[in-house]
Amino acid sequence: MSKVTCQISMSVDGYVAGPNQSVENPIGEGGMRLHQWALATSTWREQHGGRGGERNADAEIVERSMQGVGAFIMGRNMFGGGDGEWDEAWTGWWGDDPPYHAPVFVLTHHPREPLTMDGGTTFTFVTEGIESALEQARAAAGEGDVAIAGGASAVNQYLAAGLLDELHLHVAPITLGAGERLLEGVGAQRLEPVEVVASPAVTHLKYRVLR
Repeated sequence: MSKVTCQISMSVDGYVAGPNQSVENPIGEGGMRLHQWALATSTWREQHGGRGGERNADAEIVERSMQGVGAFIMGRNMFGGGDGEWDEAWTGWWGDDPPYHAPVFVLTHHPREPLTMDGGTTFTFVTEGIESALEQARAAAGEGDVAIAGGASAVNQYLAAGLLDELHLHVAPITLGAGERLLEGVGAQRLEPVEVVASPAVTHLKYRVLR
């Protein structure tokens, strides 16, 4: 069976988004600082149609993060568009060609028809809960892994339910002081360290989640 993995950037004090998140500022005040390490890499820029950037250990981590992934799961807030009933004009933050290039299953309480985008990304909106989303994602992924793309609530739910196999934390050397915290309400968990890669911009920690 394919693995269920998660790659997520986090501050030293445990936040994956800053305070005062909104449609206009989806990762909150100061939240972009969590991702500067990735934005500076050549891999990230190539994936998003840009040029330049640094080719270093961080770039290799970004490249590896997408390898072997056959489908993604994300929470409603990560897909965006606000709460409540859907604004059908909202198609995500990423333009016509989102970077996933694979099926993406969005956790939501409000039904919506699947949304097909350029580049092979199709968003399917799941109202039946995390287990249903995982079942659908595994079927779509085939032999590939399923990646929990975020945000914190989605990751926490899968970890608490014992459905996450690997957790990759990219710890930026900053504090945010408030916002959306990872590892809230996940209960007692046992994590086995697998890999540590450090650079001046971030520390990459890979854990295997033990049952």
